Amino acid sequence: MDKGIAQGPSRFVEPGGGDQLHTDGAVAQWHWDPETYLANMLAEVPAYEQLQEQTAAATEGVATGTILELGIGTGETARRVGARHPGATLVAVDSSAEMLEAARGAIPAAELRLARLEDPLPEGPFDLVYSALAVHHLDAAAKRDLFRRVFDVLGPGGAFVLADLVVAADPADQRIAVDWEMDVPDLLADQLEWLGEAGFDAAVFWEDRDLAIVRAFRR
Repeated sequence: MDKGIAQGPSRFVEPGGGDQLHTDGAVAQWHWDPETYLANMLAEVPAYEQLQEQTAAATEGVATGTILELGIGTGETARRVGARHPGATLVAVDSSAEMLEAARGAIPAAELRLARLEDPLPEGPFDLVYSALAVHHLDAAAKRDLFRRVFDVLGPGGAFVLADLVVAADPADQRIAVDWEMDVPDLLADQLEWLGEAGFDAAVFWEDRDLAIVRAFRR
């Protein structure tokens, strides 16, 4: 479905510079290159550094003993969140073994697990769950399912911070090309509604056109 977003090959979160797309039957699999990942993010994601800093800021004020990150990548977000929550225990998942190896070097104390976002989440309860630039790879139904599962692993009063690419309400604000294969973002308003359906009190924490951060608390 054409939502008025720039079409053509997307390099958002699937950067070039050594990363390759391999196919196995009808399923495409990205092979990540941690060495080029950050450089590509800085070059191709507008306000990348601001998004990361605002993601960490959105976790402030949450009493955290246990934290879960969905899609740790090379640990860029984890370093910033960890600095604001010293002493907290971090469990993190990622679907790329290469990225997990890089994260292990950056965040040696974290418990890292190879898993997809569609897989069962690590058993909670967690005080905080966060994700940056990962959930847009799920289609609408999978996002809704993930939000319900995140709610289930949060403890009472726990928080979910979601930072990601969204479909801009005004097509002119869509700066990042979307291929509608690996990248399947949704409107921010829809995701707020789905979070509410899952049982969260959700509100926008930060927004810059096609990038947004939502902070949602478990009721």
